[in-house]
Amino acid sequence: MNRNTFRYDFRRRQEDIMKHEWRKAEKELYLPQTSPVLVQIPKQRFFIIQGKGDPNGEDFAKRVETLYSLAYAIRMMPKNGFIPPGYFDYTVYPLEAVWSLTDRGQRMDTLDKNEFLYKLMIRQPDFADNGTILKAFEIAGRKKPSELLNEVMFEEIEQGMSVQILHVGPYDEEPVSFEKISRFLEENGYQRSSKKHREIYLNDFRKTTPARLKTVLRCQIEKISP
Repeated sequence: MNRNTFRYDFRRRQEDIMKHEWRKAEKELYLPQTSPVLVQIPKQRFFIIQGKGDPNGEDFAKRVETLYSLAYAIRMMPKNGFIPPGYFDYTVYPLEAVWSLTDRGQRMDTLDKNEFLYKLMIRQPDFADNGTILKAFEIAGRKKPSELLNEVMFEEIEQGMSVQILHVGPYDEEPVSFEKISRFLEENGYQRSSKKHREIYLNDFRKTTPARLKTVLRCQIEKISP
């Protein structure tokens, strides 16, 4: 190994040490197995935008794009001349969504995706304070103005005790994994505390074949009283 190669490898190792990679540092939260597992979710900060309708539509895609514009605004702030207090290098967190149905959708015998209600979100690092958030809106609005920015909220959420599973395959086959969750909860004396569930998308559905999609399915739970 020559001196230049050594310096390059050393620099890469230093970057790996300093950069927060959620896939490596937070495996218990984001990389479960294909069998259900209990997990305690701490307080986390999110950019959030709500919507209604078929997730295959244009409106859904625009809302996702709006969230990412803010997430990357924070990630790239040092290159835009602003370093938030406590900033550290990190990988942008994955897209998440909490799903439910309208009252009409819940009364229907078959699933109508136009009746979906969803809350899209992307987690932000702990250093993201109010000043950092305001700066992110400023940067995103300047680079690509959008009325949807006015609908984005910033919230801290604590999901608490949950059960999660890795679903591999098409989204329409998720009921198979939810059935595993149901059996697990019944066998261990738990129940879901809400009909809503959370999905965390580990790869990009636009660039991934349906069979290779990886989605974390997560439900809040509570112990059944004896």
